[in-house]
Amino acid sequence: MSQPGTPVVIGVIGGSGVYDIDGLENTRWEKISSSFGEPSDELLFGELDGQQMVFLPRHGRGHRIPPSELNFRANIDAMKRAGVTEIISVSACGSLKEELPPGHFVIADQFIDRTFAREKSFFSTGLVAHVGLGDPVCARLGDALEDAIKELDIPYSRGGTYLCMEGPQFSTLAESNLYRSWGCDVIGMTNMPEAKLAREAEICYATVAMVTDYDCWHTDHDHVTVDAIIKVLMDNSEKGRSLVKQAVPKLAGRTDTCSAGCQTALETAIITAPDARTPEMVEKLDAVAGRVLKG
Repeated sequence: MSQPGTPVVIGVIGGSGVYDIDGLENTRWEKISSSFGEPSDELLFGELDGQQMVFLPRHGRGHRIPPSELNFRANIDAMKRAGVTEIISVSACGSLKEELPPGHFVIADQFIDRTFAREKSFFSTGLVAHVGLGDPVCARLGDALEDAIKELDIPYSRGGTYLCMEGPQFSTLAESNLYRSWGCDVIGMTNMPEAKLAREAEICYATVAMVTDYDCWHTDHDHVTVDAIIKVLMDNSEKGRSLVKQAVPKLAGRTDTCSAGCQTALETAIITAPDARTPEMVEKLDAVAGRVLKG
């Protein structure tokens, strides 16, 4: 999928409130089978101004699946099998800083993973790999998103640390204050291990975290409730869909591998000797790592 000349296919993973993409043409929902189980939903294929796109509602249509039960591996594997070369993740989040109020968008560039109940790698016994994650998002995608946000005049910040908690409960006050003391910017429940898996699959990945609330640390605001979140969520989701539509033309037409190296992440990552790799794992990883395993 990362060879020069591979057609660009832009994938969008929509979180809370973002269940479709405005303006998609020639659409079809298609079930994509994965070696890692069932994805959250069928994938929506379509075109936006001639650019091939694939959309996945992260929680399934109707928001059926809670964060801890999402099959992140199947979601990313299905995207890879669908030919996706870059992923824009759009998700709701809470703010851990005064200067990031509800309605603010954050193009996060770092993550702290506090989840504990999720499968976090495609690789395991029989085929081991260690990808680099020092820069966990694609700066090239981030540039396109930033340009689009500026054009739409949406308040935003470029860069920031996304703390991913397990959920589905919101933070305690002690937890919220702890994460603030770490210098985190926003808190959510879904971008990990999603970003890790995208890197393992050699797919460019960037996230837009849309602030809905101040978590529970802010003494001048009510503790977070679903009702309060939904009010902001609806406005954010409309802006999020507009952002995707604005960013897509900026990512179309690329004919070479990613300049940030996302699509060659496995070049030096696989450590298991060829003669020690189990056939079952090689087969299971045919989409994620087929480029390097067949080379």
